[in-house]
Amino acid sequence: MRLLAWLHRWTGGLIGLLLALLGATGTLLLWKEQYLGLTLGGGNAAPISGAAHYAAITGTMLESASGTPRNIIFAHDGLALNSLSDTDGGGFYADQSGQFLAGWNSSWDRPETFLFDLHHHLLIGDTGELFTGIAGLIGLAFVVTGLILWWRTRRTFKPRLWPARMTRSAIIRQHRDIGTLMAPLLVLTMLTGVMLTLRPVAYFLLSPLSSIEDIQAATAPPQVKGGLADKIDWTSIYSTAEQRFPQAELRIASFPREPGDLVSLRMKQPSEWLPNGRTLLWFDPATARLIDSRDANRHPVGLKTFNLAYPLHAAKVGGWAYKLLQTLTGLTLTLLGSLAVWSFWFRRNSR
Repeated sequence: MRLLAWLHRWTGGLIGLLLALLGATGTLLLWKEQYLGLTLGGGNAAPISGAAHYAAITGTMLESASGTPRNIIFAHDGLALNSLSDTDGGGFYADQSGQFLAGWNSSWDRPETFLFDLHHHLLIGDTGELFTGIAGLIGLAFVVTGLILWWRTRRTFKPRLWPARMTRSAIIRQHRDIGTLMAPLLVLTMLTGVMLTLRPVAYFLLSPLSSIEDIQAATAPPQVKGGLADKIDWTSIYSTAEQRFPQAELRIASFPREPGDLVSLRMKQPSEWLPNGRTLLWFDPATARLIDSRDANRHPVGLKTFNLAYPLHAAKVGGWAYKLLQTLTGLTLTLLGSLAVWSFWFRRNSR
């Protein structure tokens, strides 16, 4: 037990600030849509639907694109803003008619893009995403070892939002009890975060439900080359998508990056929790012909389960109640990580 306590303290003292950073940035990102609605006027207006309208938005936004466009994420009933991203990391927001509102050339140009890059990639790309995934695994180990260590002192359980005093013993008691109280939500948040950042871990957890091959095949693009087109018939593409899945909402249009690539769409069906859906369609850009489609309702059970990770992690389901719970979870992680470092490196020396 002493070795377990020693490992728990030293690991927390070393990476506590990283977990605190992830908790703080994740908490702020929970409210990204509300921030954009207030600052850019997106509000909660329901977006206009229809193939002709989506085609008009696409055409207008492509005319405003300064770089090579990568995709357009269309407005939804929680945020009436469209956004275009380019292959160089830039992009812009547009209103319901596709008119330019605000743009960015890098993640540093806007607070929400900076926070997203910091939370997901630590501003260092794929390597940072690996670090955040590993931090999530260590965080899960903290919860398990913390519960084991708490069990010996369970009779003194008294959860506090803040330590009674800024002494090392008071901080440890607060850390121990609030961590125990929030353990289920901390496990849910960190486990879903690990699944999103460390795909091998996700495949391992989902393997009892579906094989890796089945999960990968369900979203793999068809091995078909598309033709070259000076101008893509977006109205025809969007009309075909609406006919194929009449109950689904168009969420993302992705453009060909190289000659031979297909146009791909993502749609969200009423049964899906994933904000942008996982119903997929591919089109030949030259002829607007539907090449292949995948119905999210027919995905393997493992992929359906994986599609729940992001909505649960980012509070995209459950309404305001769950969003507030996840906010409390993020603040708790921030407090646990920062006070763990403070008590280990500073209060420890002053003892």
